Amino acid sequence: MELAFPEPLREGVVLARPNRFIMDVRFPNGEEVRCHCPVVSRIGGLDLSGRPCLVSDSHNPKRKMPLTVEAFSLDRPEEPQKRWIGINQNASNRYVEHFLKTGAFDALLGPVRQVRREVPLGASKLDFLVNDALYLEVKTPMVQIQTEVPTYVPRLPEAPFSSTERAVRHLRELAASLADHERAVILYCLYYDNFGFQFYHGTTYDEVQSTVRACEAAGVELWQANFSIDETGIALKEYFPLENW
Repeated sequence: MELAFPEPLREGVVLARPNRFIMDVRFPNGEEVRCHCPVVSRIGGLDLSGRPCLVSDSHNPKRKMPLTVEAFSLDRPEEPQKRWIGINQNASNRYVEHFLKTGAFDALLGPVRQVRREVPLGASKLDFLVNDALYLEVKTPMVQIQTEVPTYVPRLPEAPFSSTERAVRHLRELAASLADHERAVILYCLYYDNFGFQFYHGTTYDEVQSTVRACEAAGVELWQANFSIDETGIALKEYFPLENW
């Protein structure tokens, strides 16, 4: 199943990422534009300068940066058939909601009759409540890009990463929700061909890992969904339970 974009994305090349919210992009006509970057973390620890990218246009003159970088490629700019890696974490819930409502996740959730967004649970708001019986939290990990990276793509210096408080809180609240609801699922969404999601081994890895195991024992389910992205849209390729996390 595929979700088509309102219009085809434009291809360009990333010149720089001055800060986490900005990417400077050059288009084939020579135009250079400052674009919004929809990832707040590092992107795979990679220096994306010189990497091909796909850009959407909001056509919203009120936005400071109407253009958004939606994907990049590890292929060279001259490569005619590029493989794209989607990075729009902000849009991930919108994509998942579309596929929920069109029946693409029925093998995971059963027939979907009702979908509620931004549902309060404990101290958090979780992404979805499906059929009033299943909490679904969507994660789009970007700190690691878990695919083969060519040697010509430079890497950034390693930096500590320990921003896991929100993830741990969501895990515990999902586990607690099972007292009143039938199921609780965390869905890890990756927008590229990958070799299977593995949680980033940062400074809080042991704490997160122990929380995950406790929540799995309580009944929280961990699933992975693989999507593809190109100039025309997003396609859901497959989804499956995560056995090793």
